Amino acid sequence: MIRILKALKWREWLYAALSVGFIVLQVWLDLTMPDYMSSITTLAVSGSEAAMADIWRDGGLMLACALGSALSSVVVGFFAARIAAALAFRLRAQVFDRVESFSMEEINRFSTASLITRTTNDITQVQMVVSMGLQVVIKAPILAVWAVVKITSTNWQWSVVTAAAVVLMVALMLFVLFAVFPKFRRVQKLTDNLNAVTRENLTGVRVVRAYNAEDYQEKKFGRANEALTKTQLFTSRAMAIMAPIMTMLMSGLTLAIYWIGAYLIDALPTGAERSELFGQMAAFSGYAMQVVAAFMMLAIIFIILPRAMVSVRRIDEVLSTAPTILDGPLTALPAGSPIGTVEFRNVSFRYPDASSDVLHDISFKAERGQTIALIGSTGSGKSTVVNLIPRFYDATEGEVLVDGVDVKEFTLSALHDRIGYVPQRAVMFAGTVESNVAYGEKEGLTFTEDKVKEAVRIAQGKEFVEAKEDGYLSHVSQGGTNFSGGQKQRLSIARAVCRDPEIIIFDDSFSALDYKTDKLLRQALKHELAGVTCVIVAQRIGTIRDADRILVLEDGRVVGDGTHEQLMESCAVYREIAYSQLSEEELKGGDRA
Repeated sequence: MIRILKALKWREWLYAALSVGFIVLQVWLDLTMPDYMSSITTLAVSGSEAAMADIWRDGGLMLACALGSALSSVVVGFFAARIAAALAFRLRAQVFDRVESFSMEEINRFSTASLITRTTNDITQVQMVVSMGLQVVIKAPILAVWAVVKITSTNWQWSVVTAAAVVLMVALMLFVLFAVFPKFRRVQKLTDNLNAVTRENLTGVRVVRAYNAEDYQEKKFGRANEALTKTQLFTSRAMAIMAPIMTMLMSGLTLAIYWIGAYLIDALPTGAERSELFGQMAAFSGYAMQVVAAFMMLAIIFIILPRAMVSVRRIDEVLSTAPTILDGPLTALPAGSPIGTVEFRNVSFRYPDASSDVLHDISFKAERGQTIALIGSTGSGKSTVVNLIPRFYDATEGEVLVDGVDVKEFTLSALHDRIGYVPQRAVMFAGTVESNVAYGEKEGLTFTEDKVKEAVRIAQGKEFVEAKEDGYLSHVSQGGTNFSGGQKQRLSIARAVCRDPEIIIFDDSFSALDYKTDKLLRQALKHELAGVTCVIVAQRIGTIRDADRILVLEDGRVVGDGTHEQLMESCAVYREIAYSQLSEEELKGGDRA
């Protein structure tokens, strides 16, 4: 919690200090009112007509105390809301920034659904407890101690009854705390699970409907929802017990005070003594109610604190997780460094927590302007190889070099400025065609309208973009659902081209294109981006057959290295892939159109 509170700035600490001052004022006013009530009661019981002026005076002062207490409460609430909102604002920013710095290893460790819950629901829980905590956690102890000090100066019988009520309240809160606290941690994990199921169902809605799997998904959601509901019902019912029991204790304490007071008053011989004790009883009743109110406020905190503490731990897990991939010192290349080269030197890689390597001793070098292609069966490690170039992961052994420099030596922004990346699954962001193509930032590069149009033309997207009513300002829905798979791939390629990169990585980025568009796109890339190094992962022989160098992977090892013609003669794996896709005549005759 201390780490979380460090997010507060001096202004919020000033608000907190002012809140404490107003809370002390509020408590003083609340505890002054029973004194006036005692005086008014004593004067009223005396029956003296001359006492009416004093009653009106004390009543006015009592009303002023009540109004002052209410105004103090409003001020404290205002400050508490400002502090809680500022804390939540900064925590969300810190969590988001930390997640942005995570490599794929850290993101996979937490899961996307859990990170969403931690950024939203968990921070909301912390915001709530801070807002209420300033008003309750600080006020309750001050109120309870001050009221108890005032109580101890009166009859011991009343003090004993009040102490017994306080002991029962404390015992109840401790029981609920130890019984319910473990369940709150489970509630947050079950919320993660529910978010994961919901997200999976929404992102895969087309497949769900295509396979008539609505009932299956509904049952899957139902199981996750039921588990969360049962746990929340348990915690809610346990907490709901506190309110009626507290009310019963408060009513019972009031009854006990007046019952004992009746016996004490009846035992006194004179009317003056009885009037004085009657006034004391009224005051003590007010003090006792303040003590009970203090513990009821603590009970409210006990209701929200356990879940908030679980949320604090979950937020701290994110903030205390150090990214495994950190910036290197280089922002610019040393003099004389080659431009646009990619080199792997004896690279091996193992995923976190995996039992064995997925890449074994990979070595190759791509010179500037060359096209290097990787092909192999599913799971052979093709995408893993290209993911090491922009440092989505770091090699377990060996070196990955860009422009003759180990990628670990670059700052991440400097490295990514050199690379255009087109992933397997084309990612579109809500906005326009233009905003998606001119996405991101690059030092020294301005994404002009002409540059966007040129990139779309090279990516063979000009025809379908300009056919739309709004052209390059056409709306792109979240995930690009209003575009076909091939259109999204071409826009994703245009995004990479628009950055003027030294190196472009195509991670199976032609799979949704028809053969004609595939061929035209590769020809455009070859002619328009002559000095750009291309690293292509593909399943189609037609996509890579003109590459300057083709690497054939199998089980994470390079089993073939050469041009298309060389591999047809020397690599059995490559021949098997080639003949499974194209006939011998097509292989001899060139690309399929």
